[in-house]
Amino acid sequence: MRADPADYELVAPGSLSAVVSLLAQQPNQWLPIAGGTDVMVQYASGKLAPRKLVSLWNLPELRRIEVADNEVIIGACCTYTDLLGHEIVMREFPLLASAARWTGGIANQNRGTLGGNIVNASPAADSLPALLVYEAELILVSARGERRIPYIDFHTGYKQTLLAPAELIRAICLARRFAGYVSYSRKVGARNAQAISKVCIAALGRVVDGVVEDVRLGTGSVAPTPVRLRETERALRGKRIDAALVSHARRTAIGEIRPIDDIRSTAAYRAAVVGNLVVEFLHLLHDRGQSG
Repeated sequence: MRADPADYELVAPGSLSAVVSLLAQQPNQWLPIAGGTDVMVQYASGKLAPRKLVSLWNLPELRRIEVADNEVIIGACCTYTDLLGHEIVMREFPLLASAARWTGGIANQNRGTLGGNIVNASPAADSLPALLVYEAELILVSARGERRIPYIDFHTGYKQTLLAPAELIRAICLARRFAGYVSYSRKVGARNAQAISKVCIAALGRVVDGVVEDVRLGTGSVAPTPVRLRETERALRGKRIDAALVSHARRTAIGEIRPIDDIRSTAAYRAAVVGNLVVEFLHLLHDRGQSG
């Protein structure tokens, strides 16, 4: 049954300071809403419990992309369209740009926000593996002030995060240190867009003199949270890519994930796909390393 608008209250304070003040004064009473792409799905299906909503949409403090010498700071309410329209994001963070292209259709890209994707905490979200491999950091804000945390620590369980009561994500910070890395990303689903991933992966690697100097592997839709494949990375660093190493990496990657059977796929399929995608990335990394 569709929800009744009369059961909800929506306010738009107009500034970040006013929002955090409201959240602090009435903790657990207000649900922050930005683009609303997930909240409105719940609302339309009658699954959103009546409550108070506070809008973050178009707050100037959350819609900026700031470029410094050592990092790019993306406001939490920047949309996927904002990311796709930013030259440095597109050039230096292609994995995030790919995820932005995959997320929904044009309408969703115009409304959906990077911060909202993170807080929604779906393990199948397309942008989250990219943030893992770029080792993003989050700036969290509340009436108590700001704190900065590694993104990899943010998800503590299925749909659970480190956000404290009355706290928001203000920005996502990406270090500008991945020039010369090989980038690889794949989304496996019914379609590339407007479909939830069965498996998604983002990977970065750098080969020097035929040896894997650095490698990063992030996966989604294969565990209760997005997963960085740390054991597989350790198995690859300092090694030359050959058939034996590729086979070992495949087995190690499959052992690190915890896929489930659900309406979209099976655990066995997801495990096989993760192994295949790791192999595909390593072949690409080897070929790029051979060509310099």
